Amino acid sequence: MKIAIGWLYPTLMSTYGDRGNVICLQRRCQWRGIEVEIVPLRKSTEIAEFNRVDIIVGGGAQDRQQEIVMRDLQGAKAQALKEKLDQGTPGVFTCGSPQLLGHYYEPALGKRIDGLGLLDMVSQHPGIEAQRCIGNLVFEITASPIARELTEILGEKPLVIGFENHGGRTYLQDVQALGKVIKGYGNNGEDQTAGAFYQNAIATYAHGPLLPKNHFVADWLIKKALQRKYERQIALSPLDDSLALAGRKNMLRRLGLAISEVALS
Repeated sequence: MKIAIGWLYPTLMSTYGDRGNVICLQRRCQWRGIEVEIVPLRKSTEIAEFNRVDIIVGGGAQDRQQEIVMRDLQGAKAQALKEKLDQGTPGVFTCGSPQLLGHYYEPALGKRIDGLGLLDMVSQHPGIEAQRCIGNLVFEITASPIARELTEILGEKPLVIGFENHGGRTYLQDVQALGKVIKGYGNNGEDQTAGAFYQNAIATYAHGPLLPKNHFVADWLIKKALQRKYERQIALSPLDDSLALAGRKNMLRRLGLAISEVALS
């Protein structure tokens, strides 16, 4: 089996260690004997490259770089990406890249930038004097069907641990929130929503190495990609995740969140 991972604008949108998500997917495939190809999706990339990827990874950027990306990701490229996600291609979009998927992003300075309009949401920066949303983030995945599927795999409610650092605020309309904030700001620091979920695509402000901290999310993406590509049920062989689990337990303890406190009803 083989997976092609499409990495959106790797030189422009990998400000906060987002390549860690690509590496995590790559390694967890390779440890299982699954061949991996990393496909950079750049300004010069042909549309055919978008069409052949099995997972799409998008990271974060400063406002200037994000504006370059959002203005380039229009027309045929935008249509190709929309079609992939509409058809159920798994994706993980972290930090600033979820703003690409909404209707628009209004930066602190400058004009409104149109997004793909794939997700019914908007993002706005409240101004250069506004406080940024910075700190550790913990949220429970609540979106359907991913919440149910992960709960069945884990035997407990899926909790995502991450770190957020964003000035923009995202407001969901007719789209599922990925989860509910337990600690941190989430989409906007107001309504306790965290991220967005569409088909098999995950969007969240939790950036940097999101997947190494939440290995079960990486495996969910890999499994969905393989099932879609090979049109059959896939059972991933187990890996030794004892260090990852110990790290998660320690992080929750550091944040003052005992398992009993975060196992929400």
